[in-house]
Amino acid sequence: MDNNIQYLTKESLQNLTTELETIRNKTIPDIAKRIDEAKQQGDLSENAEYHQAREDMSWAQSRVQELDQLIQNAQIIEKSTDHNIVSIGSNVTVKINGKTKDYTIVGPQEIDPSKGYISNESPLGQAFLKHKIKDKVEVMTPAGKNVYEIIAIK
Repeated sequence: MDNNIQYLTKESLQNLTTELETIRNKTIPDIAKRIDEAKQQGDLSENAEYHQAREDMSWAQSRVQELDQLIQNAQIIEKSTDHNIVSIGSNVTVKINGKTKDYTIVGPQEIDPSKGYISNESPLGQAFLKHKIKDKVEVMTPAGKNVYEIIAIK
């Protein structure tokens, strides 16, 4: 896999694009105004507002670079039509220790364990990729080796 590719859903790409536009068109101009106002107060060496605004500007500019990179390298996750093999975008139902769990394989920008969204780069996500229904997948976790049986792929 190309390390620069960022796997994203359409919704996530739209959210990142909206965030980028907001930072560029609102946040940065607002911070620039705060810096200008703080400069007008005189002595900058002890001006907490000025220093905070400069830190905020640094963060905003870094976030713009990060978002630009993510968006430029984005590859939309298409729902797989092949429900026989686990791939990025698959919903996977597994059985472990007699319990069933559902996971969705997503890119690292979209992980959300509370929703069962796991990264394709995580040990668990990597282990599931390219496997089929009824496959038993061994995964080393901090708690030791676990065996997951894939019972459904959607």
